[in-house]
Amino acid sequence: MRNLKCLSSSCWTLFVIQRTIVYGTPVRSMSCHLRKQSTDKALLHQDTKLQEQVGQRKQSFALKTPKGTHDVHPHQMAIREKVFNTVVNCFKRHGAESIDTPVFELKELLTGKYGEDSKLIYDLEDQGGEHLSLRYDLTVPFARFLAMNKISNIKRYQIAKVYRRDNPAKGRYREFYQCDFDIAGHYDRMIPDAECLKIIHEILKELELGEFLIKMNDRRLLTGILTVCGVPDSRFRTVCTSIDKMDKIPWDNVRRELIEEKNLVPETVDQIGAYIRLNGGVDLIDHLYNDSKLSQNKWVMEGLGDLNLLYKYLELFGVADKVSVDLGLARGLDYYTGVIYEAVLVPSSQQNNHSQDMVHIGSVAGGGRYDDLVGMFDSKGRKVPCVGMSIGIERIFSIVEKKAKQSMEKIRTTETQVLVASAQKMFLEKRMRIISTLWNSGIKAEMLYKENPKFLTQLHYCEERGIPLMAIIGEEELKDEVVKLRVVSTREEFIVSSENLIEEIKKLTSQR
Repeated sequence: MRNLKCLSSSCWTLFVIQRTIVYGTPVRSMSCHLRKQSTDKALLHQDTKLQEQVGQRKQSFALKTPKGTHDVHPHQMAIREKVFNTVVNCFKRHGAESIDTPVFELKELLTGKYGEDSKLIYDLEDQGGEHLSLRYDLTVPFARFLAMNKISNIKRYQIAKVYRRDNPAKGRYREFYQCDFDIAGHYDRMIPDAECLKIIHEILKELELGEFLIKMNDRRLLTGILTVCGVPDSRFRTVCTSIDKMDKIPWDNVRRELIEEKNLVPETVDQIGAYIRLNGGVDLIDHLYNDSKLSQNKWVMEGLGDLNLLYKYLELFGVADKVSVDLGLARGLDYYTGVIYEAVLVPSSQQNNHSQDMVHIGSVAGGGRYDDLVGMFDSKGRKVPCVGMSIGIERIFSIVEKKAKQSMEKIRTTETQVLVASAQKMFLEKRMRIISTLWNSGIKAEMLYKENPKFLTQLHYCEERGIPLMAIIGEEELKDEVVKLRVVSTREEFIVSSENLIEEIKKLTSQR
């Protein structure tokens, strides 16, 4: 039989037939054996070929996140969760409910809602008869939600990712979170709007980002100014897009764009510039009221009336000192119909170079009134007035993360309250019983995944992770039915009975 491996396939077949005749071995079993050998050879060939392909791919494949996206590490997530908690707590403090909407919508619902930025919408391939796009923001899906569900009033917040085919830059991504708060319904003028500005003020103050300013304007006021200056109605949208760049580029560049690209005559552009470079408070509103040209325009007077009333309410809320009327604020989204606003960080004399750098990140919040958007989706054109705001959470993340890094602050990535440890060997089962009891009582606890971990290793684990307590057991503790509690930061130790362990841990952790 040793020489069988040298037989050719034809000889092997002859041997099988002879074996069947002499020994009565079923031909079927032998044929199955032959087929199995053939299959094994084919699979081996496929595996070898697959390994070669994988090897080739490994050589040419670059491990990276897609352009405009990024991974978030545990210490970053810990910072982000604190920011999210601050934002959500504020939204809930103002009585908002939470909703969720699909990450993609029908393409036709998103088209034409974002002005020139519509080109930044991510379109998806037709997967089954529907033309879909990834959501660009949370506002248009919210309006669709209201119209589809026949909701006429709601105060809601939503935190979710949106997608834009934008050019990535510092604090600007293609996939990012938005934190939106909106009030929908028929209410008295400017009361909901004032609350939105109050929320922006509260969040930015609680996050301690530094000095900030909330700039506001009114789309009707801007429309009236353009009309008075002689801009044709057909060019309002494209002119507003250029004006919206004034916080990024100098007026001379905007002026050149309006003349050379938007085909406005220099005299008209200079008239526009004389207005949109104005900013101030109630005094500016009074000045515009008395402007002989503007006072004849209906849209201007409506916008000024609402801004004046809004200032009154902001004074009552105690936030008017952080708000300024800025006639150059346009916000390029097409769906805005009234008051618009945007929050930016501003430098102060006490700020260092790091704080000065943060100012150039851009706006950290924005929003406005959009009374007609829901009616675009309603079959009967039923309107639901809305006003809302969005926190620029990704930009805030980058600021807070940079501050934490420069302060050398140690960031805890877990909320573990106690590590169940042993100073001696052979205590795994006892540690497991104790930690199970702690988990069942709602205490956040860990233990090392080793049968006999070194005590110093367990101590270092607590110090690295910022775990405040150790629950230590050994032969003496087991005999006396006690547990030794150790405060990691001070090395102070307490002996507590096993039955009082949970109560003592809760007491000690509540003090920290």
